[in-house]
Amino acid sequence: MPGRPAVPPSGVSSLLGALLGLALLGACSNAPPGSMAGPPPFGAGDDWDNPGGDWAESRYSRLTDIDKTNVGRLGLAWDYDLGTTRVQEATPVVIDGVMYTSGNLGRAYALDAATGRQLWAFSPEVDMQVNRYACCDQANRGVAVADGKVFVAALDGWLYALDQKTGAVVWKVDSFLDRSRAYTSTGAPEVAGDLVIIGNAGAEYDTRGYVIAFDIRTGKEVWRFYTIPRDPALGPQESKALEAALKTWNPKSRWDIGGGGTAWDAITYDPEFDQVIIGVGNGGPYAQAIRSPGGGDNLYLSSLVALDRKTGAMKWHFQETPGDNWDFTSVQPMILTRMAVNGAERPVLLHTPKNGFFFMLDRATGKPLAVHRMVRTSWASGWDLKTGKPIATPEYSDINAGPKLVFPAPPGARNWYGAAYDPQRKMYVAHFLDMGNLIMVPPANLAMPRRKLALNAGTESIFAPFLEAALPGLPKDVQKTITDLPQWQWVKDKPWAADVRAVDPVTGRTIWSYPREDGWQDRSGVLATQSGLTIFGTLSGKLVILDSDTGKVLRTIDTGRSILAAPMTYRVKGVQYIAVQTGWGGGGWGLVPDYSAAYAKGNANRILVFRLDGGPVPIPPDVPPEGPIPAPPVQISGTDADRLAKGRVLFSKNCSICHSNMPRAPLPSLTRMSEGAHQAFEQIVLEGLLLPNGMPRWDDLLTRADVQAIHAHLIDLQSKAYARQQAGAPPETPIYSRITTAN
Repeated sequence: MPGRPAVPPSGVSSLLGALLGLALLGACSNAPPGSMAGPPPFGAGDDWDNPGGDWAESRYSRLTDIDKTNVGRLGLAWDYDLGTTRVQEATPVVIDGVMYTSGNLGRAYALDAATGRQLWAFSPEVDMQVNRYACCDQANRGVAVADGKVFVAALDGWLYALDQKTGAVVWKVDSFLDRSRAYTSTGAPEVAGDLVIIGNAGAEYDTRGYVIAFDIRTGKEVWRFYTIPRDPALGPQESKALEAALKTWNPKSRWDIGGGGTAWDAITYDPEFDQVIIGVGNGGPYAQAIRSPGGGDNLYLSSLVALDRKTGAMKWHFQETPGDNWDFTSVQPMILTRMAVNGAERPVLLHTPKNGFFFMLDRATGKPLAVHRMVRTSWASGWDLKTGKPIATPEYSDINAGPKLVFPAPPGARNWYGAAYDPQRKMYVAHFLDMGNLIMVPPANLAMPRRKLALNAGTESIFAPFLEAALPGLPKDVQKTITDLPQWQWVKDKPWAADVRAVDPVTGRTIWSYPREDGWQDRSGVLATQSGLTIFGTLSGKLVILDSDTGKVLRTIDTGRSILAAPMTYRVKGVQYIAVQTGWGGGGWGLVPDYSAAYAKGNANRILVFRLDGGPVPIPPDVPPEGPIPAPPVQISGTDADRLAKGRVLFSKNCSICHSNMPRAPLPSLTRMSEGAHQAFEQIVLEGLLLPNGMPRWDDLLTRADVQAIHAHLIDLQSKAYARQQAGAPPETPIYSRITTAN
């Protein structure tokens, strides 16, 4: 690769590799900036030193022991039981033969990377009330390792520095600055020199985003950067960057709700420019008409922002989605590299956010060098490189003017699952989702009050795969508005499409594509290797290995476990291993698809590690069939149509984000409650009877009458399902909808 140190050819002794690694230690992100002539080699070697693999977070490995000729010999070396049945999104880190990784809630583990023997495990004490405002499960995307410490963030915002050898807590610090707001923490910390940096989640609740840097030795705060302005009535903004951003917001914006802009992932240290680049999240509420009516671009929402490492001051920004209306975050992983552009080598950043475009930016300036549309987009038809702005199509996407079919949908053309860049083949490899959804803003929401520690999205929606089935249940005028839109034909022709795709970053040309045929939820991170392998998992439980030159399948290994997290690879004592964490969950986690291994075989989380001449993977048995629906209790006295309607709306707004009421979902279907659950319903919801299990209390937001209405709605649903069962009729196919408007 131009401008990079030469990579030793396959077969060069491991001693040379070790000497090279020692020589480059001073160039790692932990070293004083300026002490190196250039960055370390591109791609990971024997070690995989952060969740992205190397300084560039490329998810590319220079190891070549496992290649196209011998991948058929790949088998299980060892596995490790993570002891949970929720989500796994982390990619492990391996340094000097030890694997470090995180699990849900911010658990952390250290294992012998050759055998899987546990060296230590850490479980933080988590305030389980935080589950109420964890939009996307109890996810955690990994650890950082530096200065003899392992850094991990718990879901409730405490950042821990653990002793690398023992797992003992060296220090812990609260990364949440305002616990009256619905913050959560799900991303991996990022080490930048002598700092460790973390962001937070919660933009669709009632938060104002920021990132915060701590001294890695002491945990003392060094700087923080807010991603959006605060209410100007409170005085000057915290930085010049925010004073400039304020001009792009309506002075009468809904500052009380927070504004969003949380940086819940994608914080990357760029050692070449001693800068920390952060991806900023969506607006909150989603609808700009609520958040900042007529407020312009709303900087720095949905942007990439480069900060000076030492001070946290902004160096440049690039907004990928001006005036976000659609939950188009820019927190998706970025990759740093160098590339020939118009005949000259440039330091570039490769990024594919939710909004459907592929961006290649100059890392020195933040200016776009190339922008490519990757999926159907109804919010913009293209990009103007001269202005640095999208060619907007508000006639098809302005949800403030009525219901719209917006492409891409909020799950995004891309999301948190990692992409890889292969410098030999000059290709970017990632999973892409081509799907839209109905989005609408009920007029009553334009003046909605802040809902403290609760969802404040302000919009209602249905994903395209559910839309044709759900359409008859919508008001007649809404039905007509939708079917008159040109995007309705998109929905009818192709409600979704998904693939793992290799792309030329300069031209946007697709080099090859591997279709994902199971379903739109089947998404995953990828690993690329110098030996020509592209590796990823599937929800159906397959580890898929493609030929990087052609996209053809070389091998699939049935694991019996759903895989979302990106695989990684490392070498210990001359043996190369490939590892991946298994477990379904994350965004849309309540909708476990029936084609997934999690649906068929359960969701016991494990780390699976493979090597040449390993053994078979033990496949879990099928889970037993669901039992019969229990007989419902007598309906609550005094229940009428108004109470049932109220309960349906309250359930949709507050409960359905977790309780999808679909078969074998991670949380119980509330249409199958036992007699005991019905009897304790108010205690569970209002008093926190099941709080230790993760079921939060709601007495600060819901009244007893509210909870009775929700309970009446659920009794009604269970009664209808029970009657169908008794009559021998098949169960109704559930439709997931966030629409509360009645026909």
